[in-house]
Amino acid sequence: YPLAPEHPYPAQQRSCYTAVAHFLKNAQDYGVDPKRIVLAGDSSGGTIAASIAQQLVTTKDLPQLRGHILLYPFLQCLDFNLPSYQQNRSVPLLTKELAIRHGTVYISGRRDRANEIMANAHVPQEFMRKYQNWINVELIPEEFKSRGYVPFVPGPVSEELFTKCQIIFEPTFSPLLAEDAIIQKFPETFLLTCEYDIFRDDGLLYKKRLEDNGVPVTWVHLKEGFHGISMMIGMGLLEFPGTRKSLNSVIQFLQRF
Repeated sequence: YPLAPEHPYPAQQRSCYTAVAHFLKNAQDYGVDPKRIVLAGDSSGGTIAASIAQQLVTTKDLPQLRGHILLYPFLQCLDFNLPSYQQNRSVPLLTKELAIRHGTVYISGRRDRANEIMANAHVPQEFMRKYQNWINVELIPEEFKSRGYVPFVPGPVSEELFTKCQIIFEPTFSPLLAEDAIIQKFPETFLLTCEYDIFRDDGLLYKKRLEDNGVPVTWVHLKEGFHGISMMIGMGLLEFPGTRKSLNSVIQFLQRF
């Protein structure tokens, strides 16, 4: 898909949706059963896969996905101080600051105001409360809070920044903010989270939302895993035990179809 900053959001979603829609519509021309298609993505690709899944469940003229696979996806822009963001803020390969700076380029083409966003200065508390049933530290199991987590105390909020950031609260950008009526229609989902990943809690919260809405979820959590671990297959000394474990879990999920 086209990359930022030359092609800011939503160019990536639109490009991927166009490709997926074309393939679904013409799957038989490629020798593929349209009823057995599973959409997958890792990291921001997982975000796009979740976004496309939302769009497809409201589209009546295309075959529906059989399932989708999300590997350590980014899923929300509301709270950048959940436990995993605190615990793993400096963990390679994706630090908190790097992720947010990439995000600002993604939406505006510029690396600006990242420090304010890192402190949740882009979200008024009344707006945060609107989504507290979906994004809330109390929804995260206690076992994930024991390592270096301090309850976040909100600071000053910039209303001007909040206004500029409206686009990042769209469900296509933050899939965790999709309405229940959409999520209830989702296909069976495979979700991988990693302990040493800033996006871990996004995945935990998404898992809960899917399950609360009756969507079957196969969840794999790598206790020694980190962001990007699944892509290190075949890299010799850089391949970690969790790399093959994660991909074998994906294969087992797909074999059921």
